[in-house]
Amino acid sequence: MSQSIADAAPASAPSLDVARLRDAFPILKRQVHGKTLVYLDNAATSQTPQPVIDVFDDYYRRYNANIHRGLHTLADEATAAFEGTRETVRGFLNAADARQIVFTRGTTEAINLVAQSWGRANLAPGDEVLVSMLEHHSNIVPWQLLAREIGFTLKVIPVDDDGALDLAAYAALVSERTRLVAVNHVSNAFGTVNPVAEMAATAHRVGARILVDGAQAVPHQPVDVQAIDADFYAFSGHKVYGPTGVGVLYGKRELLEAMPPWQGGGEMIATVSFSGSTFADIPHKFEAGTPAIAEVIALGRALEWVQGVGLAAIGQWEQALLAHATQGVRRIDGLRILGTAPGKAGVLSFVVDGAHSQDIGLLIDQLGVAIRTGHHCAQPLLHHFGVDATCRASFAAYNTLEEVDTFVAALERVIGMLR
Repeated sequence: MSQSIADAAPASAPSLDVARLRDAFPILKRQVHGKTLVYLDNAATSQTPQPVIDVFDDYYRRYNANIHRGLHTLADEATAAFEGTRETVRGFLNAADARQIVFTRGTTEAINLVAQSWGRANLAPGDEVLVSMLEHHSNIVPWQLLAREIGFTLKVIPVDDDGALDLAAYAALVSERTRLVAVNHVSNAFGTVNPVAEMAATAHRVGARILVDGAQAVPHQPVDVQAIDADFYAFSGHKVYGPTGVGVLYGKRELLEAMPPWQGGGEMIATVSFSGSTFADIPHKFEAGTPAIAEVIALGRALEWVQGVGLAAIGQWEQALLAHATQGVRRIDGLRILGTAPGKAGVLSFVVDGAHSQDIGLLIDQLGVAIRTGHHCAQPLLHHFGVDATCRASFAAYNTLEEVDTFVAALERVIGMLR
């Protein structure tokens, strides 16, 4: 088995002031079952700092108005803040043009947008779409639904015993019939970091496009869509210290311009008559109806907050937390870690002999520790490794080594109760 980052030397001191950073998160002061909350479910949803929370109060108190079409002051202010986030996202992803940034409800909707717009226009019987064994259901099911209608073939890139993609198998799967590769940047279930730039180059050599699910990447590492050469890149606000209900689809300009609208309604039109309609330019062509205005503005503030802390520092600290946690749980008899790929992100998935993951999750919550249990919307991956569910602890910038120690001690106590 390859050595993972979690096998490295013990954690070193953080390059960021974690104690000061934690002060920005009111929820971390909460008591759960009489214990101070230890929140280790960050891969599902990260917590939100006060500057992002403040956006909602400010918006609804001072300039709550619909955007783009109003001429009054509140509408102008709301529009400026909303479009300001588009520019913030552009810079965050190093996109060439803010018009390449489409706001969605999240990664799931972004992938469905690509499937229903680009996919319907470009896929045909006999074509092939490649997904990986590591995918979240949101990057599997939309392609299955479309394949049933259109008749293209869905093929799966396998993984090795560490949970890393088999890149030789990937290269062999890519052919002249390949039209799209849909792959995550970081696995939500195992933390595996995929070489998406290398995979994009392989896809592009045969004229295929690549869609990258970046939901689990953007909170942990800098992302440069131009360096990756991604055709599409998607992420969600609530994974990156922002609000729920908002996300982003990045697309290359020529692709977005050629794609038909997915949803119809206000905002996405140029003209409407009963004889037909014409559509707005990108990105508005894909943003029908009143959007989640406050959420988009808050997303911009979250990305500014993350950049202020520094993604390199966040990633370094999360690696230290992962190494410390891995060292701790390996003391527990009968515990098996799933996903040990080198360079993995701060996700620790495991099973314990003689203990059901759901029982562990419920009991450890009684000790104030929040982890995730279940299939993590990655059933094919877990079934490949012979399990139906795992326990998953996932780390964020605000977690501490002391919290990791609390988690390990609580886990030992819970397993002792279950055996």
